[in-house]
Amino acid sequence: MIYYLVKRMSWAAILPVILLGSCKKDSQSSTGKPVVQSYLVAGKVLTVRLYTQKTLTDTEKYGPALTGLKPTVSDGTTIVNLTETAKGIYTYADSTFLVSGKTYALSFVYNSVTISAKTVMPAKPQGFATQFTSVDYTSTDATTRDTINRFTWQNPDSLNHVLVFIGLDGASFPVNSFYNGSTNFEEDTKQRSVYYVLPSIFPYYGRYQVLLYSVNQEYINLLKSNASGANSQNLLNTPTNVINGVGIFTAMQADTVSFAFL
Repeated sequence: MIYYLVKRMSWAAILPVILLGSCKKDSQSSTGKPVVQSYLVAGKVLTVRLYTQKTLTDTEKYGPALTGLKPTVSDGTTIVNLTETAKGIYTYADSTFLVSGKTYALSFVYNSVTISAKTVMPAKPQGFATQFTSVDYTSTDATTRDTINRFTWQNPDSLNHVLVFIGLDGASFPVNSFYNGSTNFEEDTKQRSVYYVLPSIFPYYGRYQVLLYSVNQEYINLLKSNASGANSQNLLNTPTNVINGVGIFTAMQADTVSFAFL
């Protein structure tokens, strides 16, 4: 979900929304810890959201924002200071700072404890292509309806990728008349270089922007945790790569194509 739509939307507005339930709440033992939420994208503004962990009975989207902190991010050569541009939201506006291949390290002090996390900016996906730009499902031959499209890309090293589908036509035409959920969804490609799309994954008919993100293992861990229902209701610990805190500090890049499910 990844560029916003690479070009039109910010990453922070897409996948993190889908996955936020995985890191909003946790077990009682971690209540009060600082929560980090940051998805770095090459060539974009560096943004880190910091807030406190919530109690199990708290229904707000986020815990209280952590304000007045002085977080820094290092790329191994340069250390930059983040600026608090809104309550609990810290940014560094130089879009040239985030580039492929570098390791980024976040650090800040909270309650006299150093909170830290590291991630590597993966390379942008290569060779992303779609077999069809549109499919009229109602006229598709019944013998071929199990698979309606194929997305391919180069992945000789079996790296992690996720596909993100962004519905562009709203929720006017649900595939199932009883469905009223989000038009956006994502799929873990399981380190493959091809993904066959099934009609059952589409919540709505219409046009989609399809983004292929190269992601790190910490993001896949969070995705799997979300899929397995690891949340405050069953008190499972959500995976995190944040030392002395919870949440996620990760990086990604994406390419995009268009597809219509009619």
